[in-house]
Amino acid sequence: MYNFLLFLHSWGRWLVLIAAVWAIVRAYAGWKNRRPYLKADNTASVFFIAMVHSQVLIGLLLYFFASPYVSQAMSDFGGAMKNAELRYWGVEHIAMMIVAAVVAQVGRIRAKKADTPTRKHRQTFWFYLVAVLIMLLSIPWGLFNPKRPLFRFSASLNVNVTTTPPAAVAPTTTVELVG
Repeated sequence: MYNFLLFLHSWGRWLVLIAAVWAIVRAYAGWKNRRPYLKADNTASVFFIAMVHSQVLIGLLLYFFASPYVSQAMSDFGGAMKNAELRYWGVEHIAMMIVAAVVAQVGRIRAKKADTPTRKHRQTFWFYLVAVLIMLLSIPWGLFNPKRPLFRFSASLNVNVTTTPPAAVAPTTTVELVG
């Protein structure tokens, strides 16, 4: 299950980013050209929000049910906070992505409630832009967070999880990526 969800989540980020570019470009053009809020603008916005919600759902499934990184981080939370990779997967990635999803959703709601087409476009542009910047900072590019492949071509990444109980210490779980 982990490999399949990770595969979906990995490719889903590209759908989110493509949808974001589409929605942001339409919002910017509508705002600057003072054009009406068209059905295509709404479609771009709905598609972006749908992709974000799908990614959050897959991410939550990974977080709570499948990720060996999160399992290891939660087994020794204090120790995980001292390990940059475990801290990233156990706290930083999920927190930032949820914040980004909330910002995007608030932007959608505010745009829907805006009283003029120009305000709808402007609200959409700024909120979606901030949400995408947060997402870009939170995607594991390997710059200041763990590096993950940009494109996964297989859902069969091997993950070995072993539990070894050191003497006089609670058992710890280690995660090793193979392949």
